[in-house]
Amino acid sequence: MAAIPSDRQEALGQSEIFLDFQDRLSKVAPVDRPVLLLGERGTGKELAARRLHFLSRRWEGPLVTLNCATLSPTLIESELFGHERGAFTGAEGRRIGRFEAANGGTLFLDEIGTIPMQAQEKILRVVEYYFFERVGSSAQVEVDVRIICATNADLLALAAQGKFKQDLLDRLSFEVLFLPPLRRRGEDIMLLARHFGSRMLYELGIDEVLRFSGEAKRSLESHRWHGNVRELKNVIERAVYRAGSGRIDRIEFDPFVSPFDELPDPLAQKVGSDTEKQSRREEDLTGGFRGLVAAYERQLLRQALETSRYNQKKSAALLGLTYDQFRGLLRKYRDRLDAA
Repeated sequence: MAAIPSDRQEALGQSEIFLDFQDRLSKVAPVDRPVLLLGERGTGKELAARRLHFLSRRWEGPLVTLNCATLSPTLIESELFGHERGAFTGAEGRRIGRFEAANGGTLFLDEIGTIPMQAQEKILRVVEYYFFERVGSSAQVEVDVRIICATNADLLALAAQGKFKQDLLDRLSFEVLFLPPLRRRGEDIMLLARHFGSRMLYELGIDEVLRFSGEAKRSLESHRWHGNVRELKNVIERAVYRAGSGRIDRIEFDPFVSPFDELPDPLAQKVGSDTEKQSRREEDLTGGFRGLVAAYERQLLRQALETSRYNQKKSAALLGLTYDQFRGLLRKYRDRLDAA
């Protein structure tokens, strides 16, 4: 089954801070000047750039994008401005750059803070005088391009350190739009979660209504979302895929957590003398009521793990606990589960 097309559908939100950002974006879109988009990774800077282009008077022209961080300093000038045949080893013919390709439209430069100083000089000339020279040529090429830039770097700090041209920063920042991080967008978290989850159900061919348990919803709303919308999308799609249904009871934020890290080693359980085990029993008793409760919890954990052959998910189900509750108890008692 084909996926639902168009990434532009993911620029969703109803929170006040998100709607305010969209209002500011819509206001500057028709103004034919550079715009600088600042925001954390995963906040949707490329989606914002696309919206700026399609709301502008250049919407029928090309929208050309370039992630500056993906190119080496030796290649970025050729990529931006093109080159002539023989300009360098391997240049077998003339090639137009991104500026020429964007003529009459918009050029979106992502990760602008990574561009080397020499290329910054040439970009500044294009912004000011609307012409440049291809690499290996002295002939001037005139272009009509609106520039939109984005970064999560501190350009003011880079300029102060001499790593970014202050003149270029001044010219690119006709308007500076700060994309709000997801953790500040309140109700948008569940709105986006339902959007991504429903779309994943469609992709998997699961004909069910998406439902989140109270615990899953609380986990999503309290998470810090350092990866913002991109992180949320991955988390929700993974949750739907693993659940295999529209019912999402728990959320796993980190896919790199090994299920074996906190399992007690069955061989290590055999180690330890009867004297050590007896002293631990006595320690539990001297701890009073809390000690007895702790000992009983460890006994239940150990029995569940042995019954399920150390499968944590099955162990949690045997004890009537959620997976997160079970792992919390394992962390609490991990060093003492070998007690008899």
